[in-house]
Amino acid sequence: MFYYLNGTVAHVEPYLAVIDCGGVGYACRTTNHTLSKLSMGKTAKLYTHLNVREDVFELYGFVSESELGCFRMLIGVSGVGPKAALAILSSNSPEGLAMAIVSSNEKALTAAPGIGKKIAQRIILELKDKLAKGQLTVGGGEAFAGGITVIPENKASEASAALAVLGYSQSEIAVVLKGVDLDALTLEDVIKQALKKMVKG
Repeated sequence: MFYYLNGTVAHVEPYLAVIDCGGVGYACRTTNHTLSKLSMGKTAKLYTHLNVREDVFELYGFVSESELGCFRMLIGVSGVGPKAALAILSSNSPEGLAMAIVSSNEKALTAAPGIGKKIAQRIILELKDKLAKGQLTVGGGEAFAGGITVIPENKASEASAALAVLGYSQSEIAVVLKGVDLDALTLEDVIKQALKKMVKG
């Protein structure tokens, strides 16, 4: 229904931002990461997800399509609701979440309030399985065709796997990794540089 909201930041509080668009204030539930990018009275653009159930009509907003994609990916996991997804994305950047899934890092997920070991294991198991089967399509990207090796052998394949979690296709990943110094940078920095190139491209 809503792809994004572009307006003035009218109010912020933990896990919530109100964006004034033409005199209408849209309450968007969001993450600490997105809130850190907003300033009262300044213009902001949030990519949105509308959660509709019998008794719920809630709007979620994120500063990037990658973060929105990760949110949708997380709520697609059985037992993970919007509140838990916000908590995870408040403790992990999109690239950090992708790395946690690829490397089976439960601690990165359980660092989020209310996320226990069983939920963390389920997230890793379900998303790795989808990734390996080429079923993940998040962040506006294509599925990672043909699947990937679940346990990557080097930094290039780890970066490729993490970018695939974020929804980018194999062809897109190959292009952006060409100009990145894989030897000199940490894995997280490699992913960050690749994401910047994706946005510019």
